[in-house]
Amino acid sequence: MNTIVKLEETALFIFGIYLFSLLSFEWWWFLVLILAPDLSMLGYLFGNKSGAFFYNVFHHKGIAVLFYILGSYFKIEVLQLAGVILMSHSAMDRIFGYGLKYEKGFKYTHLGEIGK
Repeated sequence: MNTIVKLEETALFIFGIYLFSLLSFEWWWFLVLILAPDLSMLGYLFGNKSGAFFYNVFHHKGIAVLFYILGSYFKIEVLQLAGVILMSHSAMDRIFGYGLKYEKGFKYTHLGEIGK
């Protein structure tokens, strides 16, 4: 099952690159912004509960898709960019085994415990 998830997430990451190519931003923006969603880990400074909340908001693919759709509908390219970056980053994280977090702690994810 783990291989199937990694293949699916790799396909989503490649799809994110394709969607980015449709935007008018230079490619270096993708490289600079791809790690930006990890700033949400600063929520862990306030405890596991707030850390998990902020991490999950910025790594939830539904929110990423919503941003992209709203950006497409309202013709707001920056919102589309945000959606692409959020989705691509989430896919990249899941390729490496980092899933949505449980309030128990950072290493407890919906994909299993990190570091086992």
